[in-house]
Amino acid sequence: MNPPKTDARRHHDPRERGFASDNYAGAHPEVLAALALANGGHQTAYGEDAYTENLQRVVRGHFGATAEAFPVFNGTGANVVALQAVTDRWGAVICAESAHINVDECGAPERVGGLKLLTVPTPDGKLTPELIDRQAYGWDDEHRAMPQVVSITQSTELGTLYTPDEIRAICEHAHAHGMKVHLDGSRIANAAASLDVPMRTFTNAAGVDILSLGGTKNGALFGEAVVVINPDAVRHMKHLRKLSMQLASKMRFVSVQLEALLAKDLWLRNARHANEMAQRLAEGVRAVHGVEILHPVQANAVFARLPHEVSERLRKRFRFYFWDEAAGDVRWMCAFDTTEEDVDAFVAALKEEMAR
Repeated sequence: MNPPKTDARRHHDPRERGFASDNYAGAHPEVLAALALANGGHQTAYGEDAYTENLQRVVRGHFGATAEAFPVFNGTGANVVALQAVTDRWGAVICAESAHINVDECGAPERVGGLKLLTVPTPDGKLTPELIDRQAYGWDDEHRAMPQVVSITQSTELGTLYTPDEIRAICEHAHAHGMKVHLDGSRIANAAASLDVPMRTFTNAAGVDILSLGGTKNGALFGEAVVVINPDAVRHMKHLRKLSMQLASKMRFVSVQLEALLAKDLWLRNARHANEMAQRLAEGVRAVHGVEILHPVQANAVFARLPHEVSERLRKRFRFYFWDEAAGDVRWMCAFDTTEEDVDAFVAALKEEMAR
């Protein structure tokens, strides 16, 4: 029996917009064009291709002469591989209680990576040397997992930013205790755009040893990378990537997307636009009586508090997530393809629902 014939067809309304996540956005047209450019013919598998080779040159331009990129499938994979590379089997990672590795990765760093997370409550998602010291002890105590890494997120899960000086202070403090520093950069482009500095200013120039470089949230179809900045800090990256099921056979299709974003200024254009839309959203929301913005809007996220029943009605018109449903806290995210009309329509809908 012949299989039924099917035609590729669109299964969604391309006019649909939401503020749930920058992951909801599609791929940027320039990224799709780069994928088409990389297609055709044969290229060596598992990263021995021309696109992955050229990506190294591009990455070194952003993160210094010693930087090396290891493309992976997704952000959780990047974090797990990176953290394994800088810990021993008895090692632990100090992170903010709100960190993505602690809250949103289904225990993968601990279950898959086999490491311990030592969390610290933070009011704004940011660690400081003083907060790190709440967990930075007991290196000679065999009853306690050994603190070996400090992991920070830029921009943070609450949409706030570390200044370069703040990251430099964390790195100096961690290194003085013999610990490495990992930066989760799933939205690193948004941070650089908001701070108006190159990414190197708060990574290799500040002392970061290894980072997870985001692509998907900034216009890629899929794919991130672990960027090793300090080669003396890591061990067996290639083996860890394969062991963690993050080695792509057709790696050129991950690498060419990151190349398309990073080789020129697409990464920055996308991030600046998303940030600008978040600022526009925040300005509109501030004018709505009864809605409270919870954190400084420094990247592409707006956190707000409003009546639960209003959020429930509004979510039927625009997708977004509760951050703390009991408190009525919500998160609104803007993406590279969010338009002024999208923002204005959302603010108008919010005003309507608040007035009911």
